[in-house]
Amino acid sequence: MKKQFFLLILWVSVCTSLSTNAQEFKISESGCLSNYGVDVAVFEDYYPEGHQGGVCIIMNGKRLATNGDIRLEPTPGQWQGVPKKVDRKVSGNVITASMCFPDTSRHMKGFNPMVYPDLAFYYKVETKPEGDAVIVTVSLDQPIPQKFGGKVGFNLEFFPGELFGHPWIMDSKSGIFPQQPNAPLEISTPIINYKGDFEGKNGSTVNLQKFLGTGYSPLIADDIVSKPYAEGKRFVVCPDDPLKKITIESDAQLKLYDGRMNHNNGWFVLRSELPTGKTGEVLRWKITPNAEKDWLYAPVVQTSQIGYLPNQPKRAIIETDRRDNSITEAKLLKITADGEMSVLAQHPVMWGKYLRYNYLTFDFSTIKEPGLYKIVYKNSESVVFKIDSDVYERGVWQPVIEYFLPVQMCHVRVNEKYKVWHDACHLDDALVAEKGNLFDGYDQVDDFPGVVPNTPKLVNVGGWHDAGDFDLRVESQANECYNLSLAYECFKPEIDVTAIDWKNRVVEIHQPDGKNDILQQIENGALTIVAGYNALGRLYRGIICNSLRQYAMLGDASAMTDNIPGNNDDRRVYTENNPSRELSTAACLAATYRTLKGFNDTLANRCLEIAQAVYNQNKNPKGFAAFAKIQADAELFLATNQKQYLDNIVALTDSIGRYIGYCGWYLSRIEQYCAGQKDKKYKAFSKAFRDALPTYAENLKKQTTENPYGVPYRPNIWGAGWDIQSFGFKHYFLASQYPQVFGKEPVFDALNFILGTHPGLNRASFASGVGAESATVGYGLNRSDWSYIPGGVVSGTGLIRPDFPELLTFPYLWQQVEYVIGGGSSHYMFLVLAAEKLGKQ
Repeated sequence: MKKQFFLLILWVSVCTSLSTNAQEFKISESGCLSNYGVDVAVFEDYYPEGHQGGVCIIMNGKRLATNGDIRLEPTPGQWQGVPKKVDRKVSGNVITASMCFPDTSRHMKGFNPMVYPDLAFYYKVETKPEGDAVIVTVSLDQPIPQKFGGKVGFNLEFFPGELFGHPWIMDSKSGIFPQQPNAPLEISTPIINYKGDFEGKNGSTVNLQKFLGTGYSPLIADDIVSKPYAEGKRFVVCPDDPLKKITIESDAQLKLYDGRMNHNNGWFVLRSELPTGKTGEVLRWKITPNAEKDWLYAPVVQTSQIGYLPNQPKRAIIETDRRDNSITEAKLLKITADGEMSVLAQHPVMWGKYLRYNYLTFDFSTIKEPGLYKIVYKNSESVVFKIDSDVYERGVWQPVIEYFLPVQMCHVRVNEKYKVWHDACHLDDALVAEKGNLFDGYDQVDDFPGVVPNTPKLVNVGGWHDAGDFDLRVESQANECYNLSLAYECFKPEIDVTAIDWKNRVVEIHQPDGKNDILQQIENGALTIVAGYNALGRLYRGIICNSLRQYAMLGDASAMTDNIPGNNDDRRVYTENNPSRELSTAACLAATYRTLKGFNDTLANRCLEIAQAVYNQNKNPKGFAAFAKIQADAELFLATNQKQYLDNIVALTDSIGRYIGYCGWYLSRIEQYCAGQKDKKYKAFSKAFRDALPTYAENLKKQTTENPYGVPYRPNIWGAGWDIQSFGFKHYFLASQYPQVFGKEPVFDALNFILGTHPGLNRASFASGVGAESATVGYGLNRSDWSYIPGGVVSGTGLIRPDFPELLTFPYLWQQVEYVIGGGSSHYMFLVLAAEKLGKQ
C-alpha cells in the first residue's frame, strides 16, 4: 500500500512538473500570443492587399503566414474586396477582431477601387491560446445566403519564398511546394457577377466595364483558380523543419490552394469555406506552430555593405535576441592576402531594446588604415567591407545613372550590348482622359479649355517609367529632375557611359557619347514635362494606361500598346487643378533651367518660362501649397536673381522661423545670400533664420536618439528607406552650411542605413547591385524574373506590427522592394556624393 501511494505521489509530481514546463501561448508584452520564438499577431496590421493583416504567424525570426481572415475568393489578390476592421479588443489572453463586409469607402472608388458583391455581414474572429496551440474561431451575426455558398471562407496565406522545395502533408496526402503554380484548374461563377450597390454619393466612381476590360482581368479572382493540391482535416507545413513546422486542424474541410495561378504575386493559401444558413460560431481552427524552447535569434551584425572613408564615423549595430542579455567581445578582423588578423577587440556597448530586439553598438572609428575588414561577434559575422578613400568612387552612386535611369526611360529602346531591356514604347501617348476615377490615384475631375476627352495629344517624348507600373506622374518626373539638378550643382560629378539618340529613340548603355549622363537624364525628365505643357496648355497630372490588364502587365514596356496613336489601347493623359503640385513642379523646373543652361538652352529656357507661368497662376495659395510657393520663390530667385521672389520669402520671415524644420534646407541657400547683403530686411531675415536653427537641431537630436541607427526612423508598413534618404539629402544642406549647429553624422548614418545598417535579419543594401549583399530581387519591370535593375533603390525594411522588421526576398511586395522615380534612387545618389564630400573635408 505504501509503495502504491509512493508511486501515485511520484506520478502526480512528474505530471505537475511537465505541466509547469509545458510550452504555452500567452499574451506577451508586445501584445502578441507568444511562445518562445513563436509570435501570433492578431489583426495588428491591416494591409491585406499587401499580404499584411489578420492572423499572422512569425516563427523564429521569419514571418511564415499572414492574412488569416474572411475573404470572398479562394485566392484573392490586390484588387479583390477586403473586409473593414470595426474593432479589436483584448480580454485576458483572448483577442477578438470585429469585422464586416463591405468596406463601402472602397467600393468602385478610392485610390485603388474594389468591387464588392451584394453581400453585407458582420463577423468576429476570436483568437486565444490553448496550451501549445492557438484556437481561431469565426462567428457570424447573420447567415451567409445560399447563393454565396463556397464563396465565403477563412483564408490563411503562406509566404512562398520560405516554402519552395519544402514538403506539406494533408491527412494521408503529401507534396512539395512548387516553384511555379501547376494545373489543373477549377472554373466557377465569379462573385463580381453579384455586384452590390454601395457606391453612395461621395467620391468619383470607376467605369466598371472599362475597369474590367476584355479577356483576363486582375479584377476577377475566382472564375479560374488552381485546383486545391489537397483537401483534408489536418494540414502540416514543413514537417521536415522544426523551425517552420505548423500544424492546422479543423472539423471543417481544409483546402490548399496556389494563389499564383491567377495572380503572379499570389501566395499559397489554406482555406475553409463557411457554411451557409448558420449564425454564431461557424468555424474553428487549431493552429500549432512548433515552438523550440532552446531557439535564440542569432546576432545580426549590421554594417555598410560598401564600407567607409578613413575619416568618417564607423559604427556597427549588433541586433540580438531580446532574451539574450550576455555581451561578449566583438572583433574587427582585417583581411589580407596572408589571412585574417584582429585589429580591434572590445565589448560592444548596450544601446537597449528597440522593436523586438536588443541592440549593441560597436564603434571602430579609430581604425583608418585602408583595407578589407569584417566584424565577428559570437558565431555571427558581418559582410566583408572596405575602408579606403576611394570607397564611393566606383559602382556605388554610379549605377543609378549607368543602369537604373536609362532602363526606366520611356519612349525609347534601351540596349545593353546583347541585352534589350525594352523596346521603344508608348509612342502613341496619349489620349485625353475621360472624367471619372481609374486606379493608382488617377481621377479626372476638372474640365479645362481645349482639353477634350478622347482627343490625342502628342506627349510621346522623354520621361521615366515609375517602378513597374510604367506611368509618368508629373511630381515624379519633376522631382527626379530636381534631385539630379541639385546633385549636379553641388558636386559636379562627371560620368559618360551612355549614348542617347533622341532622333532614332535608342539608348545604348555602356556606349559613351561625349555628353554628361546626368545632364542627359535631366534633359529626359524635362522633355516630358515641357511636351505635356505644350500640348495641353498646362501641366499634366500624369500619363497612365487605360485598363487594369495593361496596368498589371509585366515585362517589356513596348508590349503595352501598339504604338499607333488614336485607338483605345493608348495611354491616357490626366490633368488637374492642384496648386501645391503645380508650384512644386515650378520649383523643380527653375532648378532644371539652371543645370540645362549651356547644355540645351532651348529646353532650359522653356523650363523657366513654364515655371514662371505656373507660378503666376498660383500667386495666393492656401494651406500646404503656401510652402510649395516658398520653395518656388527660392528656386526662381536662384535661377533669375529677380528680387521679387526674394522679397516674397523675406515677407514670411516669422512663418519660416516656425516651420524651419520643413523649409530650412532649401532656404539655406537663400539665407547665405541674404547674410551677405547690406539691406536691413535681408539681414533681419538672416538673423531670424539662424536663430530658429538651434531649436530644430535639438528636436532633431531627440529623434535621432530614439533608435540605435542615428536617423529619424518611425517604422511603418512601408519600408522607410526612401524617407531616410530624403532626410539625409535635406540634412546635407544644413550640415554643410551650418556645421556649428548641425553635425554631419546624420548624413553618414542615413547612407549607412540604406547600405545595410538597418533592422532585421535581412541586412542587404537597399541599392540593388551595390554592396556585398543587396536587394537583387526588386519590384521593377523585370520582377517576374525574380531579378533587379542595378542602381534601383527599394523601399526597404518594413514593419510587421507590432514590432517585427522585415525585408523579404520576394519581387511582388511593393511596400518592401519597389523601385520608384522622383526620390528613391536620385536621393540615394545625392546622399553618396554628399557623404563622400563631407568625409573628405
